[in-house]
Formats: sequence, C-alpha cells, structure tokens
Amino acid sequence: MAKIYGAVTIDSERCKGCDLCVVACPTNVLLLQSKEVNNRGYHFAYAADMSKCIGCASCATVCPDACIEVFKIVEK
Repeated sequence: MAKIYGAVTIDSERCKGCDLCVVACPTNVLLLQSKEVNNRGYHFAYAADMSKCIGCASCATVCPDACIEVFKIVEK
C-alpha cells in the first residue's frame, strides 16, 4: 500500500509572519522564525519538522499572502 507524505514550501520573502499558518497546522509542522527576519523585516514561517506533515494544506488555505504551497508525495 502506498504511503502519502506532505511537503510544504514557504516563500519566506513574501511571508509577513501573521502566524495564521502555525495555528492552522494540526500536526505542528510550522513555526515562526524567532531570530531571523526577511527583507521586509518580518519573522517568517518555516517548516520545523517536515516529517510530521500530512499534506492537509490547512496552512496554505489560511495564508493571506499565498506564500505557502503544499505537495503530496506518494511512496510506493
């Protein structure tokens, strides 16, 4: 049986650190960068533990700047 994993890519330069994706993630994959900022001066979101991603795309759905893409990876 095939196993499905999720993969998240975040455009950190467009992210304004609103924290909506972090709250929406049911498996706590995403966090806000606490020490670094992007070129716009915002603490941006990043995938802290990609191995827990289930590919539900809740984070991408709530992102107001559309800077998150979610992919599903099928392992046979």
